[in-house]
Amino acid sequence: MNKKTIMGLPREEFFVSGSRNCAGCGFPSIIRIVTKAAGKNTIIVNATGCMEVVSTPYPQTAWKLPWVHAAFENAAAVASGVEAALKKLGKNTNVIVFGGDGGTYDIGLQALSGMVERGHNVLYICYDNEAYENTGIQRSSSTPKFSWTTTTPIGKKIRGKKQWKKPISQIMASHGMSYVATASPHLHIDLFNKVKKALSIKGPKFIRVISPCVIGWKIPSNKTIEIEELAVETGVFPIYEVLEGELKINYKPKKLKPVKEYLMMQGRFKHLNEKEIRVIQERVKKHWEHLLKLEKMGRIYDVIL
Repeated sequence: MNKKTIMGLPREEFFVSGSRNCAGCGFPSIIRIVTKAAGKNTIIVNATGCMEVVSTPYPQTAWKLPWVHAAFENAAAVASGVEAALKKLGKNTNVIVFGGDGGTYDIGLQALSGMVERGHNVLYICYDNEAYENTGIQRSSSTPKFSWTTTTPIGKKIRGKKQWKKPISQIMASHGMSYVATASPHLHIDLFNKVKKALSIKGPKFIRVISPCVIGWKIPSNKTIEIEELAVETGVFPIYEVLEGELKINYKPKKLKPVKEYLMMQGRFKHLNEKEIRVIQERVKKHWEHLLKLEKMGRIYDVIL
């Protein structure tokens, strides 16, 4: 039997049908790609969040791998313990953490930073849906500026979230990690290869993957892949990796599309006026140009004592 599917990925599934996620949810495709790259010699540590809730309604599970449910704030700490135990036993087993942006950018940042500082051989995957979607669509530090959430309402004075999104990938790279990357499920081979590369490197690794939320982003359930693609083509979600301090942009659109195309497909941005859209456009343009400059510089992230 052919071991490859038409998509170029292994046939074997480690995240199977039966999960209770919303139609069009972004993270099941992420899990399928990541676990296909990792293979069966893998232990999953899952922070509390959407993915944990919908994939393991007791006594059922959609996972075909050893799986640990950690609290919102300590998934990286739990993974550190799992990795340390495996090391003591002489086992060469992949340890992968899945956490949403709330459990990564905010509540779990201390545990994640500690895991990296101690040098545990763990791959941390952040499925970034840009809000606390599981607990009521509250804003997180990953929520984009001007975005609607239930805690950043839209009115004459409050125009959604007031702050810009936290640069978590840069923060992780600045820890001196050997490998940090961003990815999108619509570029599935890129994500697959990045997981393979990350798992071949000893020490802590971090990959942030865009994960649209149908409910929180107010998008049709059949537009998830299109939204992911537009996020990349507009420069809102650049695709790059930082290997041993050297940044490489893995996908460069021939010409960035206007951010308005991405924003206006989502109900959470429907309130934006032209001035607010221009503010976002300028920010995205500057960030993209900054990444291009960093790539030309060569080695950019060094630990400064």
